Order: sequence, then structure tokens, then C-alpha cells
Amino acid sequence: MGNLRIRSRHQPYEIAVLAAAPFCGVLLIILDVRPMSVQTSMPEPIQVAWELGLIAVGVGGLLGVLWPGRLSTGLGLELASVVVLGTITGMYAVALVVVSGRSAVVATSFVLAVTVGSLWRAAQITIDLRRLARACEIVPYEPLQAGVT
Repeated sequence: MGNLRIRSRHQPYEIAVLAAAPFCGVLLIILDVRPMSVQTSMPEPIQVAWELGLIAVGVGGLLGVLWPGRLSTGLGLELASVVVLGTITGMYAVALVVVSGRSAVVATSFVLAVTVGSLWRAAQITIDLRRLARACEIVPYEPLQAGVT
């Protein structure tokens, strides 16, 4: 078996976006303001889910990145967060285009960059988890017996 290579979980751009997401979600809830594109294109329950999703994604993603326990658990948390982040930013990009059209090209481009980056990171994590699972199959281990310290 060659070297097991797991991509770093400390990627500055990902961490910056994950840190900004809950901040934005909390501000949306506290200030009770929403972008016009969101108000126009999403029903109220979806708007609330979108705001709560921003908070959950940020907290869950940062928790996964900083997870002190098993690597696979941290990667799993991070994977779930970046997939949801990619989904909710994609949803917001669609809302921008539907409501604002060509005048939102720049904003939509930035939001779609977050979507693409999130899904790209999700693909990397999936590959890393597969590598980790293969490595665990190859490396011999002795199962722990109950009551043995």
C-alpha cells in the first residue's frame, strides 16, 4: 500500500465561508431582514429553513474541521456541512437569477463560486473517506475484548 494522503481539513477559504455562514444566518434572524430575491422567490418556511441552514452548516462544518476524535467522524461532519452549504447557496443563486436577472450576474457568480467550491470539497472528502476505509481494511488490528483495559 502506498502513502495514505488525506487532504488538509484546515483550508482557509472553506473555514472563512463556514465561519461567515452562521454569522449571516443569525443576522438574518435577529434583524428580521431578508434579501428581496429570497422574499420574492421562497415561501416563508423555506426562508426560515434557509436561515437556520446557514447556522447549522457553519457550526457543523467548523465542528467537523476541528473534531478532536476520529478522523472519519470529523470528515463526515464536514462532508454533510459542505453538501448542505452547496445546496443552500445554489438555492440562493437561483433566487437571485429568477428575481434580478442580468443585474445580479456579479452577485450570482460569487454565490455560485461558493456552491462549486463546496461541492468540490465534498468530492474531495468523499475520496478521502474511501481512502481511509480502504486503509482500515488493509491494516490488521486486534478487536478489543469487553472488560479488557
